[in-house]
This record gives sequence, C-alpha cells and structure tokens, in this order.
Amino acid sequence: MSSYIIEGGKKLEGETYVSGSKNASLPIMAASILSGKTTKLYNVPDIYDIKFTSDILKVLGCTVKRNKNKITINSKQIKTHEIPDKLMREMRSSVILAGAIIGRFKNAVFSYPGGCDIGSRPIDLHLQGFKKLGINIIEESGFIKCMADKIVGAEIHLDFPSVGATENLMLASVLAEGETIIKNAAREPEIQDLQEMLNKMGANIEGAGTGIIRIKGVKTLKDVSYTIMPDRIEAGTLLCSIAITRGKGIIRNVIPEHIAPIIAKLEECGCKIQVNSDIIKIESNNRLKGIEIKTMPYPGFPTDMQSVFGALLTTAKGTSVIIENIFENRFKYINELKRMGAKATIEGKMAVMKGVRKLSNAEVNSTDLRGGAALILAGLFANRKNKSK
Repeated sequence: MSSYIIEGGKKLEGETYVSGSKNASLPIMAASILSGKTTKLYNVPDIYDIKFTSDILKVLGCTVKRNKNKITINSKQIKTHEIPDKLMREMRSSVILAGAIIGRFKNAVFSYPGGCDIGSRPIDLHLQGFKKLGINIIEESGFIKCMADKIVGAEIHLDFPSVGATENLMLASVLAEGETIIKNAAREPEIQDLQEMLNKMGANIEGAGTGIIRIKGVKTLKDVSYTIMPDRIEAGTLLCSIAITRGKGIIRNVIPEHIAPIIAKLEECGCKIQVNSDIIKIESNNRLKGIEIKTMPYPGFPTDMQSVFGALLTTAKGTSVIIENIFENRFKYINELKRMGAKATIEGKMAVMKGVRKLSNAEVNSTDLRGGAALILAGLFANRKNKSK
C-alpha cells in the first residue's frame, strides 16, 4: 500500500494483541542457514521484511514455506554464498545474513546494505569483528568479500553496543573453533531471543542481555522449532496510539519488562497503566503533559519509539524535549507533523515540542518506517474535539 487515508478524531478502545517481533525474527531466520537442516518458526509477523528475507533465503538455495504465522526453512541445499546487490540495497537488516553464511561456509559476498534513511549506520563494527575471527575481507567495486580457511574464536570489544554487529558476530562464531567473547555487546531482548534459539539448535552461548557474551564453538547444529518473542516496539506503538486518542484499551501478548522505559514515560505523561503478566491495560485522558525523553541503547528508551512519542507529545500540555542519541536523521518526521499544525523546533540532536490543542488534516509523506507510524498516530488525533487540558 502506497498511501493511507486516516479519518481521525475517534478514541481507540478495546483489546488487541502484539505480533511476533520483527527485529527478533530476521536474525533468527538468518540463523536457520547455520544448521543445514530444518527450522520451524512460530509467531512470525506477516510483514514485508519477513517476505523479503524469505526471498533472499530462496535465492541462496533454501526452501521456505509459510502457513499463517509459521515459517519452515530448510537450508540443506544452499547453492550460493553471495547475497545479490539488488536485495541488499532494499533492506539494511539483510546484512545479518552475512554472519550466518560466513559461519557455515567460511566465505560470503555482499554489498553495503540499504534501508530507511534515518542516519549513518555503518557496518564497520561488523567487519572489524569478522577480522578478529580470522576472516579476510576484501572491499572492491562496492562489494565485500569475506573468506577464511577456518574461523577461530577471539575476544572482540565493540566500540558501540551495536545490535546488528552483536548478532552478526554471534552467528559467525557459533561454529568457530574455540571461544569467542563479545564485550560491550548489545543487551536488547532480541539478542536474548537469538541466543535462546541458537542454544536450542545446539549452540553454546551465554551472557545475552548483559554486556559480555561468550560463545563456545560447536561442530554441528540440529533441527529446531522455536516461537518468536512479542514485538516490544509494536506494543509501545499500540499503547501510544491509545494514549494520543485519549482512549483506553488492553494489549495482550506483551513482555512488560521489555518495554519498561515506554511504560514509565507514558505514566509520566499522565496515562494510567496496569500490568498483569503478559497483559497491559492503559487509560489516557485530556490532561497529558509534556516530558523529556533521551534515546539510549537498551535498557534505555528505544530510538525506535522516539518518533511515535514525538507525535504523542505534540498533543501534550506544555513543552516536551526529545534528545536523539542514536540516529542523527530521525527527526525528519517532525517537518511533516508541522504540516498538521504541530509546534516544534529542531536543534542538532534535540527537538523541542510545544503541545497544541488540535492537529489538522493534511497530506504528509512518510520519511521512514517509524516516522510513518508517528504520522498515522497524528492522523488519529487530527480534528478531534478537544476538551480543556
């Protein structure tokens, strides 16, 4: 779908559930390459990125079958170790396949990945880590060629706790000789989900969720069936959707500890929230107030929720401040919000928003995935009959 038409001004009320995590599904699908056997995945979200990753796996030689939220992947007959340039340019997360291909075959060819234009996302940390594992890297004509006679475990210290680099190095070292230690590793829940899935395949990994991950290489891996964790960003977006419309609702299939910073900020805004096991109840009102947000690596406030909160805060009483510490181009959506009547200014990595009583209908353009979600939330609020705050 190239466009959405949103008829706003109505409260969101009722119950819904959270789909499987996109950011966990993609590296876990890549991990299926390592075994050369059959991987069955459940609770896989029905989204474009999943279809696209399935297409890449098919190009490599895997058989991929989908039935609703279940995907079965057989990677026995992989016939090429090269990810086509056209496919790499379509989606940044496709780079995660490189670690799995290298881990199994000790060579891979790929180009620099594409994806949403939200700022610089170099893969230098991935390549530096590969080199530490004894992988030779040649860059020429826009392609990256990775080759090794054998992959040997090493101690790798990441300059920044990059999620993608952490996942790629985990995948590349599962079948390595000896032990690999990743220091300053990303701590996101998706890393923990990848570790759990790999260990179920027969890998020997510990430490995911902390700053140090240890991988002891194993000889082979086995068939696996695994259920993907709920998507914490989808959960946060649903909660913010209810909040911005001043509605109330119940979100099911949530892991509350994964979204603790989101819950805390919604409560700080004035929302009433109840948490019970894997269920979150939220009630918003007409007295939401401005707050300050700073994006940080997990367990801090997630950058993927910054734009969604940006839309919410344009409607909150008073002044809000958002400081973006991860991606430098993630404020592009704000100029689109201003078309709808939002009052906001941008200074470097900081955005200052002054709450307005109403937003107006307008034709706006999505600047990136999360920015598009922010604009949908703004559309849900637009032309709402506002009571005094």
